[in-house]
Amino acid sequence: MPASLHGWELFARFAFPPNELGYCGPPDATVLLPGGDHDEIVGHAQGFDGAWPYLDEIAAAAGIDDPMDAEVVRSYWIGGSLLDTVDPDILVTRLRAVFAGQPTGLLDRVDGHGLAHHSFHVFVVYPWIRLLRLDPGTPLRILQACRIRWGMVDSVDDEHVVLLSRPLRFDGDRLYLGDREPETVRWCRDGVALAPPPSRGDTVAAHWDWICGHLDEGEVAALATATASTLELVTSVTAS
Repeated sequence: MPASLHGWELFARFAFPPNELGYCGPPDATVLLPGGDHDEIVGHAQGFDGAWPYLDEIAAAAGIDDPMDAEVVRSYWIGGSLLDTVDPDILVTRLRAVFAGQPTGLLDRVDGHGLAHHSFHVFVVYPWIRLLRLDPGTPLRILQACRIRWGMVDSVDDEHVVLLSRPLRFDGDRLYLGDREPETVRWCRDGVALAPPPSRGDTVAAHWDWICGHLDEGEVAALATATASTLELVTSVTAS
C-alpha cells in the first residue's frame, strides 16, 4: 500500500466491501468511497463493532493516539509488527465484552491467544466457524470471502480481474489454504474503484469481491503470517 495513504483512506478501502453488503458497520457505505470526507469516514469507522475494538487496542498498545493512524489500520487489515504489542488477554477480554450476548465462534476458547488482526475476527469471533462441520458450503464461502486474501493478477478487463490466489479449504477437521487457483474479483464498478487500476502481474489484496490495493513483498509476508497464525490457532482449539 502506498506510504502516502492516510489511515482513514486505507480503512475505507477495506471496510467498503462488507459495509456495502450490509454485513458490517453503519448504513450508507457510500461514505467510504474514494473522495469521502475525513470526519465522516472516521465517524463511520467507529460504528464497526468488528473492527474498531482492534484498531483501538493496537493504537493503545503501540502508544499511538489515533486508531486511524496508517500503521494501526494497516496492521489490522494486513499485519505487521504492531500486532505483537497487543496483550492477547486484554484483547480477548474486550472482545468478549463487546460481543456479550451475541453468537460467536471460538472466542470462549482462546484464552491467552488473541491476535488483533482481521483474520482473528473472521476465523475466531464470527460464528461461522462453528457451522463448518454441519454443512461446510455456505460457511466456507463466507469465511473465504470475508478474509483478506492476496493473489497475483493474471488478467484484467473493464471491471474485473482474474486473480491467482490460495483459497480456503476445509477437510472435515482442519481449515487451511489450498493451492493457487483463479478467482474473479471486481476492481471497478461504473467507473468507481477502491484502489488504483491493476495490471497483469501485480500482487493485490482482496476483500469480499473487491480489490482493495496493491501489496509489496513485506505486506504479503505480513498478511500470510497473520493468516497462518490464526489458522494454526483454530486448528489447535478445535482439535482440543
